Amino acid sequence: MILEKINQINDIKNIDREDLPLLAEEIRQFLIEKISVTGGHLASNLGVVELTMAMHLAFSLPEDKIIWDVGHQSYTHKILTGRRSGFDELRKYGGMSGFPKRKESACDAFDTGHSSTSISAGLGYARARDLLGCSYSVVSVIGDGSMTGGMAYEAMNNAAQIKTNYIIVLNDNEMSISENVGGLSTYLSNLRTAEAYTGLKAGVENTLNKIPIYGNRMVERIRITKQGLKQLVIPGMFFEELGLKYLGPVDGHNIGQMVKVFQEAKKVNGAVVVHVKTKKGKGYLPAERHPARFHGAEPFDIETGLPKKKKRKANYTDVFSTVMCKMGARDPLMVAVTAAMPDGTGLKRFRNMYPDRFFDVGIAEEHAVTFAAGMAVAGLKPVVAVYSSFLQRAYDQVIHDVCIQNLHVVFAIDRAGLVGSDGETHQGIFDLSFLSGIPNMCVMAPKNKWELSDMLKFALNYSGPIALRYPRGEAYDELQNFRAPVSFGRGEILYDECEIALLAVGSMVKVAKEVREHLRDLGYSCSLVNARFVKPIDEELVDRLAEDHRLLVTLEENVRSGGFGDRVLEYCNDTGKQIRMINITLPDDYVEHGNVELLKTETCIDANAILKRIIAEYVGMQQDLR
Repeated sequence: MILEKINQINDIKNIDREDLPLLAEEIRQFLIEKISVTGGHLASNLGVVELTMAMHLAFSLPEDKIIWDVGHQSYTHKILTGRRSGFDELRKYGGMSGFPKRKESACDAFDTGHSSTSISAGLGYARARDLLGCSYSVVSVIGDGSMTGGMAYEAMNNAAQIKTNYIIVLNDNEMSISENVGGLSTYLSNLRTAEAYTGLKAGVENTLNKIPIYGNRMVERIRITKQGLKQLVIPGMFFEELGLKYLGPVDGHNIGQMVKVFQEAKKVNGAVVVHVKTKKGKGYLPAERHPARFHGAEPFDIETGLPKKKKRKANYTDVFSTVMCKMGARDPLMVAVTAAMPDGTGLKRFRNMYPDRFFDVGIAEEHAVTFAAGMAVAGLKPVVAVYSSFLQRAYDQVIHDVCIQNLHVVFAIDRAGLVGSDGETHQGIFDLSFLSGIPNMCVMAPKNKWELSDMLKFALNYSGPIALRYPRGEAYDELQNFRAPVSFGRGEILYDECEIALLAVGSMVKVAKEVREHLRDLGYSCSLVNARFVKPIDEELVDRLAEDHRLLVTLEENVRSGGFGDRVLEYCNDTGKQIRMINITLPDDYVEHGNVELLKTETCIDANAILKRIIAEYVGMQQDLR
């Protein structure tokens, strides 16, 4: 196998050119086989095999810097930099990340995970290179989907000012930037960077500029005429107008063509966009036909492409989807907004049923929030469905455009808490902290699937900014007999006893129930309370618990700083409550990738760790009394 010759950085440069297509085929087969077992991002990686190979041939790593936007398409890059053996532990705890990680390899120039960041990071690299007197190449790879994010345009606007080489590779796999107009555009792209052409162009301009009075006018007239003609035949004129050179489109599955274009791109003194056309899922028919399904794939059967797992129970996203469709039928003012995640957030069914009331704004969370604010001002009831970690990108808009105006925008926050294999950039462990500190914002979390339904209905009938956060995975279906009506700012007492009180938020109610059962088996009396609201906290309920309990334990799947437990502790301190407290939270840190249950154990928010901590605290309290 050719692939067996790739064991360390730059080994691809030693492969015979005629063997490169076979190497690409072997890499695809390797990825399909490995990801069918571990799960991971398949379609995007199959689409960039030749592109990655061409970059590794045209540039020298780790001296040259390749920055991947999002980074979920970097698997071939990892193979070509000597990490093939790591794929057996891909995205597992302690194993290789599914994203670029600087701590993993010197060839990973920048840690990524969210969209539309690569051009900004690459431009920063290029500026630092120039100031430090270095000469390495900087390449930012960005997909056409990421180009819907405003940050990319902010960066391109700034990149136009650089006078030294900086390369932006636009990986276009959906034909969403421009149509490929064939050989003419390729010819013109190559011509514009050829030394003979650029030299002739400079010579003509210099000669004409020397002609008194009329010379400058002639140069300007030629420039205007040339720009008009280029608008007709060159698909990259948008980039040219921003001040960036444009090369392409080029076949993203033709290694020879891409290597040649990258060599030409290196000659440009300034920022240059290389437009590469690829096919997402290439080489594996199920992924070609259903690229969205194989974006983040679970383990699957290679022959059929179907998931290996049997039909699962409904998850929280499914419940949200069902309730949205039902409420959409009842309320014509309700609209749904997502940032390029109709499938992931469960809004696909709503889109199919109410296409005029569904809005996908692309990978642009900031715009999504302010767009929703505009609709709310005009009298609609927008529901912004977004992953917890992606809502971070729109924090200013939540404050400035929604909460200051006290607008009725519903934030349906999926993937709240630990999400597992995608790691630090995707764990939704900060939302309770960053949302609960905002005036006018109301924050809720359901204990099970029925409460998610009830809370969404409550949120739609609310009159201000309100956030509903729920976890990834199967919806908890116990405690179905506890379904008191949702009342603003009020918690729900599930079991009312004494001594120890467990005050749990959302997903941690399930864990708290298990802890309570163990405590009762050990002879402890224990109350269990479903907090429901993180902001405002139920102060009356806290008052009551402080009266007849000696230990109050808050539980949340969020970092400690600024979270629910912090708010309860602050209230108890301010009001002089005489009750001991334990705050069960995730550490104030970034949690790496791995199985969610394993991560809960490692971060000590599983039932066993909590039980030990409570018993140790309670025994210590009794000894203090003696």
